[in-house]
Amino acid sequence: MPLDPVQLATFQAVVAHGSFDTAAQVLHVTPSAVSQRIKALEQVVGQVLVQRTRPCVPTAAGLPLVRLGGQIALLEHEALRAARGVLDGPSRTRVAVVVNADSLAGWFLPVLTALPDVIFEVHTDDEGHTAQLLRAGTVMAAVTTERVAVQGCRVHRLGAMRYLAVAAPDRYPVWFADGDLATAFATAPMLRFNRKDTLQHRFVRAVTGRDATGHDVDQTAPFDPPTHAVPASASFTEAIRLGLGWGLVPEDIARADVAAGRLVEVAAGHHIDVPLYWQYWRLESTVLSALTEAVRAAAGTALH
Repeated sequence: MPLDPVQLATFQAVVAHGSFDTAAQVLHVTPSAVSQRIKALEQVVGQVLVQRTRPCVPTAAGLPLVRLGGQIALLEHEALRAARGVLDGPSRTRVAVVVNADSLAGWFLPVLTALPDVIFEVHTDDEGHTAQLLRAGTVMAAVTTERVAVQGCRVHRLGAMRYLAVAAPDRYPVWFADGDLATAFATAPMLRFNRKDTLQHRFVRAVTGRDATGHDVDQTAPFDPPTHAVPASASFTEAIRLGLGWGLVPEDIARADVAAGRLVEVAAGHHIDVPLYWQYWRLESTVLSALTEAVRAAAGTALH
């Protein structure tokens, strides 16, 4: 049986708003009507599509329908705008994207101003995990480290974001005075964005051939160095300036702070590059095409 567009839109509303009651309010129907539509859709598919939790979340079987519903909504909106022309009024296309925090705080945000007629819903996550939202259908496009295209998506290489390891000038001699980086990294307080952030550990391995505990890479490490989690780009850099710990900062910010005497490089001459890719739904969408063009242009000047 073909999918009922009303049932699919109702499913989208439940997932987007996290509850049957809120979806009913948005759709101007009763919660009972929402429940009946979801059950009917599940009967057609032959699978449970949404977990009745707080908030409601799609099951594995429901994820492809989340993406399909979003794609249909986007194309339908663009088609209606094109058909109505000047009569369309102030209606704007909504686009959901996910970006890693450092890109959002740096080169990416100005991209959004290139599309003044679009309403953006911006999510942020670690660059190694952003593609998960793309797979789930939560977003239409993502800045990610995944170079293999997610099913149903196109992918473009953007370039690499370069990071330098830095510390506060008054803390650097305390933590790294003897020049033995492997030993220093085992004890010096370290900053990371959150538990998903492995950038500092990768840097230590690249520079010393050992992990952040000072153990050989092929050995099992029994502990981690003192580690602070600061989950915001600007606050992360400020915490380093204040001497909370050392960490990796985007090159443009790091070099400006080093030149101004606010930071010093922990391992001069060393850096780490994070390759970034732009993945987006494989649709003939004027909005996604324009957004992709703007993203690639900005990345071309900001990234290595």
